[in-house]
Amino acid sequence: MSSLVAIVGPTAIGKSSLALELGRTFGGEIINADSRQVYRYMDIGTAKPTLEERAVVPHHLIDVVNPDQDFNLALYQSKVRKIIDDIQRRRKPALLVGGSGLYVWAILEGWRIPAVPPDHVMRQELEARAQSEGVKALYEELKQLDPDAAERIDPRNVRRLIRAIEVSRQGKPFSRLQGKEPFVNSLVIGLTTDRTDLYQRIDARVDSMMEKGLLTEVEGLITKGYGFDLPSMSGLGYKQIGMFLQGEIDLPTAIQQIKGNTHRFARHQYNWFRLQDERIHWFDIRKEIKQAVQDLIERFSAN
Repeated sequence: MSSLVAIVGPTAIGKSSLALELGRTFGGEIINADSRQVYRYMDIGTAKPTLEERAVVPHHLIDVVNPDQDFNLALYQSKVRKIIDDIQRRRKPALLVGGSGLYVWAILEGWRIPAVPPDHVMRQELEARAQSEGVKALYEELKQLDPDAAERIDPRNVRRLIRAIEVSRQGKPFSRLQGKEPFVNSLVIGLTTDRTDLYQRIDARVDSMMEKGLLTEVEGLITKGYGFDLPSMSGLGYKQIGMFLQGEIDLPTAIQQIKGNTHRFARHQYNWFRLQDERIHWFDIRKEIKQAVQDLIERFSAN
């Protein structure tokens, strides 16, 4: 079984910078586990590693598809398995880094993902229904189709509800097609801090994104023909700047909404990465942690 070190935690906690240090120290390679960094031209708003950082430590699964192309969990998992195998063959450490819990646990737990192709017509119909009737209508349908899946899916997660309904309508219930078959031996390192510090870090990052040109980046995406109706453009920052560009809110309000929604997103990430989860070795970033993390990885690698 392959070995993998995962670095997880909420947004703006410092996962990428720690991964860069560890990559340099151990000669490792980084595999992206952020669902937004797969998109080209979306650099500032996704806090993508710079070209200089990627030149120092090899990164995988960044800039994989255009913003209007489909990229799903099954495709992600398939690519990651091949990348891990390739890194291991070259006797390099593999580091899985990111805060997208769905992507992280699909790898670490070896989820068996339903091989049902997307039905774009059905998705459009369900998205329109969510808009007109509310997300609760989709959740109620899923409860009828697959009660077990409904019990496990956040009733506010529109994309997951749509996928579960899509799969269940086309054959067996979504929950019966899922399962777990781990294919990696993993060490999971979690970074955390208190809520006040985390919110300050998030706010500082949003301000930095604006200074670096997030507004210009979003304008450039529109110029390239990528509309705000795309799933890729619904991400934090892009949606709110889009509302400003469409005259729905002013820029200070957009910035405040980015910060507030990112605070909410960070809290949600702790539902994926729970402080009580004994599989995760948690480190408080307010302390000096580098040596302790390195020692932990060395012990893991020696086994």
